[in-house]
Amino acid sequence: MHLIGTESAADVVAEVMDQSKRVSLWTVEEVLEWVQDQYPAQMNKLHKAIIKHDISGRALLRLKDHHLELLGVEAEEQQQEMLQDLLLLRVQEEINELSDICSGENAK
Repeated sequence: MHLIGTESAADVVAEVMDQSKRVSLWTVEEVLEWVQDQYPAQMNKLHKAIIKHDISGRALLRLKDHHLELLGVEAEEQQQEMLQDLLLLRVQEEINELSDICSGENAK
């Protein structure tokens, strides 16, 4: 669970790295699990919006601040927290892509 000030960015990245499936391949259900773990207080609002808008991992990685408002995250502090966590997910996705590229080159 992500609480402001209790987890460093490195801790969050390490947590994401432990996940075996790439974020871009997450289903709507897996996005819901991540949101539940990270933002249990926001889950009621977000659950309905995620299902309504069919937000998969690929869509999650593309969310920006104005999308969060549309999903019901109105408080600036909550938006900033989510945007930071989404940025960490994007970074991890990039690392995974680079790793795939490098391992593909090494296989040649």
